[in-house]
This record gives sequence, C-alpha cells and structure tokens, in this order.
Amino acid sequence: MGTAFFDATDKQETRPLDGDAASPRGDGAKGGLRSAAMLQALAAAIWIPQAGLLAISVGRIADGGGLHDVLWPAFGILLLGLARSCLDAAGGRLAFHAARAELSRRRQAAVAALCLSSPIDRGRPASGKAASVIGEQAELIVPYLARFQPARMKASFVPFVILAFILPVSWIAALVLLFAAPLIPIFMALIGWRAQAASEKQLVATGGLNGFLLDRLRGLATIRALEAVDATALRLRREAESLRQRTMAVLKIAFLSSAVLELFAALGVAMIAVYVGFSLLGEIRFGTWTGQLDLTEGLFILLLAPAFFEPLRELSAVWHDRAAGEAALKALDALAAGALPIRGSAEALVPAGTEASTIRLENLAFRYGDGEPLILDGFNLDIAAGEHLALLGASGSGKSTLLSLIAGLAPCTGGRIVIGGVELADETAASLRGGMAWVGQRPHIFAGTIAGNISLGRPGIVSGDVTDALGVARLGKVVEAYGGRPLGEGGIGLSGGEALRLAIARAACNPHLSIILADEPTAHLDAATAAEVTESLLSLARGRTLIVATHDPLLAARMHRSIRIDADIIVREAAE
Repeated sequence: MGTAFFDATDKQETRPLDGDAASPRGDGAKGGLRSAAMLQALAAAIWIPQAGLLAISVGRIADGGGLHDVLWPAFGILLLGLARSCLDAAGGRLAFHAARAELSRRRQAAVAALCLSSPIDRGRPASGKAASVIGEQAELIVPYLARFQPARMKASFVPFVILAFILPVSWIAALVLLFAAPLIPIFMALIGWRAQAASEKQLVATGGLNGFLLDRLRGLATIRALEAVDATALRLRREAESLRQRTMAVLKIAFLSSAVLELFAALGVAMIAVYVGFSLLGEIRFGTWTGQLDLTEGLFILLLAPAFFEPLRELSAVWHDRAAGEAALKALDALAAGALPIRGSAEALVPAGTEASTIRLENLAFRYGDGEPLILDGFNLDIAAGEHLALLGASGSGKSTLLSLIAGLAPCTGGRIVIGGVELADETAASLRGGMAWVGQRPHIFAGTIAGNISLGRPGIVSGDVTDALGVARLGKVVEAYGGRPLGEGGIGLSGGEALRLAIARAACNPHLSIILADEPTAHLDAATAAEVTESLLSLARGRTLIVATHDPLLAARMHRSIRIDADIIVREAAE
C-alpha cells in the first residue's frame, strides 16, 4: 500500500519460502509429479523380471545345476536391482522437488491474496489462523504430493502388470489376487472419507487454537488487569483437550485403514501360498493351463504375490497423508481465494504531483458482499483541494468505510471516485495511494527506535526529515525522554496520544503527501491529549486535503466543514 499510507507498513515479499526454488506454474509441478510417479512405478515393476530370474536360479539349483548355471541370472538380478534403486531414488527426489515447488506456488498465492486483502473485509482470517495455515499446516501438502501421488499410480499400474504375468502361469492364483485386490480400495475409500473429514476438523481446531493464543497474548495486560488469568487458562485447557481428541480421532482412522489393508493382503498371500504348496506336493492338480506347477513357476508366483499387494500397502501407509494434505490444500486455497481485495497493487508508486488534491464521489455505492445490505447507496460528495472535512454519523453509518473506499482499500459496488482529476481504478490506485496517509485509532508501533518507527526504512528519508516530522507531531519531549532507547513491540512505553502523534510524524515524512485520511484519531483519549493530537493533525494538514471520521465535536469544529453520512447532507459549514 505504500509506506506513506499505512501507519505500520510491513513489506511482505512473495518469494518462495524455506529455500524453495522459484515456483513454476501449477502445470509444471503436476508434470513433475506425474514423471516422478511413472519412474517409481517403473522401478516397482522391475521386480517382475528379478523374480523370474530368481525363480529360474532356484529351479536350476534344485535340478542339480552348478554355479555356472546361476551366474548369469544372478548378474541380471544385480543389474536390475541397481536400475530399480536408481529409478526409485530419482523418482522420489523428483517428486519431493515438484511437491516443494507446488507448495511454494500455493503459498505465494495465499500470501499475495492476504497482502491484497482489504482490511475492511469481514471474512479476513485472523492473523494467528492465517500464520498457522501458511507456516505449519501447509507443510502437510508435501508428503501428500510427494508420497501419495506416486503411490496411487503404482497401485493403479503395478498390480495389473503382475496379474498379467501370473495369469499365463496359473489362472487360479490370478483369480485369488483379483478377488482380494478390489476389497482393499473399497474399504480404504470408505475409511478415507471419514479420515478427510476428521483431518479438516483437526486443522480447523489447530488454527482456532493458534488464533486464540495470539489474541490472548496480545491482551495479556488487559487479562491481568481484569483478573481473568484463571478463566483464560481454563479456556486454553479446554481448547487443547479438544484438539487432542480430534488429533487422536485422525490417528485412529489412519491405524484402522492400515489394519484393513494388512488383513486382506495377508489373507491373499496366505491363500496363494497354500495353493502353491499343495500344488507342489501333488495334492492340487488344477489351476494351471497345462500340467502341474513346477518349482520355478510356483516360486515365481510366490515371489510376485507380496509384490502384488505392496503398492496397495504403500498406498494405505500414505492414506493419512492424503486426508491431511487435501484438508491443508483446501485451507490454503481458501486463503488464496480472498473475498474483498484492495484496488491495484500493494506497492505504492510515486504520485504525479504533490499539490493538495480535489476528491469527487459520484453515485457511490458499497456492500461488503453479495446478499448483504448496501452501506452506501448513491452517495455524492465534492471535496475541494486543501479542504478539511469532518465526517459525522452514528457508528456503523459508513464513515470508516468511506475513508477506505477513497483510499482504494476496497472496490466500489457502484459509482466512481475521482482524485485530482484521475479516476480511482485498479491501474491508478497504487499511484494515488502514494500521496495519501492514514491515521487510525491504534497505529502499530514496531520494536525499535522512535526514528526508525517514523522513517520505516523508506528510501530518501534523512535524519533532517525525521527531525522536521518530530516537530510537526510535537514529539520533541518524548524523543528527549527516550533518546536512542528502543520502543517495545506494539508501542510498549508510549501512551495512546504519543502513539497517534508518532503516526502523524510518519505521515509528515512522506514528501508526496497531499491527502490525509484520519479515522477517529481522538477516540479514547482524554481532553488534553485529544487537543494535542488535534493540533498535530492540523499542523500536518496545512495546505493538504484532510478528511476525518469522528464523533468528537471539538475536532469537527476545527474543520472547514462537516457532513453527516447517514443523512447525506451538509449539516454545518464554517470557516476554519
């Protein structure tokens, strides 16, 4: 939004997190995951010729063969094993990097959406919940993409290939496997629906607990003052117990899915082993296309039977990753969707001029969302260059919303806003905001010196500019008292009036400042402090356009004129 516009500007870059490489487009990441899954599926399928060579070697030894009879099959098994290991390692590495790239892309989209999310958006997530989703829960996407997707392809490909090799040897062995295999995904799907629902509830509980903790930590002084520490601790204990129960429910479902798979896999392999054993003993003389099973054919089937279920067992092991990963993707995409974006870019551009600007509102209309009532409807207002205007009205009448619309912090439902002859639109909003300053009720103070909190790292601001800004805000005595000592995070050590005057000093450091938007700057202040803040604000606004939303009659009386928003008429005009 621009360092001159916010009371507290914290530039958020959307570069990849955690050292990830530059994020590709989503289709590139999907292509990488597909390639990785194919490599790992091919590596699993290599066991088929390995099993064939191993069965041939054992058969030759049983027939009285020597070392020379098994040397070349053993060499082939070794080469195939090396190839299998290399393909599996390459596929796993490719899947991991593709998953990290996809995670970075989605994180960038979520962070960018939050950066562009309007501060008046009622659906804007709490910062604790958003941080939990982006920083902690989003990590669950990596095992889902890197492990579940390849496992699903292997489970869809390898068993059918194994079945195609077993069928020419023994139709009854193929029939047993064909009967046992479908039961596994059916039960896993039934369990998976419950697992995903439980994972979503668990992630919601985690985000809620993080938001609760952050909110209580911010208000710790108030909690102590109201002697509500015990009540807060009890609430925290209940929230933590609820999260524990939800987590255990997810783990219970995960263990259940693994137990179901192991049961059917064990039954399938046992049935194959019984058939092969009795066939070799001569007790079973059916199940093959011609003749009776010999040792080589029986061993080949026995070696492939566990491999037939192995991809399904692997899929079961990562089934919980799927449930947790899809829930995390849903939460991350919800952040990226955004409901009410600001207009234009989040980065402020240098405005074309520095003169006081006129502001014209034409048939302005606004509602927070579809189906909600209009906050403003057909509102018209002309503000002259350099004019000081007070917006009066009951709470909820739309005063703060009107300031946000002028700043481009939300798109209008209808009508248009013209500032200095330039219509406020997506392509002009960033440039227009570069000449604005916002003074709110509770400006954020960063941990650091007073001078650092005023300059905010903006380029081109020298110590002389900070000194002049301190004079405008009348903070000289505060600077003398603090010297070079740092302030605490959130303004610990400053009074409410001093924090507001520091915000005024920030605005005074903007060399392109032409419009000042103040939202209840004297609210919750005593009369003497409010008078000091008013004087500092008027000193800053000299020669600039000032719009103040206020309930303070003394502050409104110092403006050039006042209008009442809920009546949409000028109720008083007065000279300064």
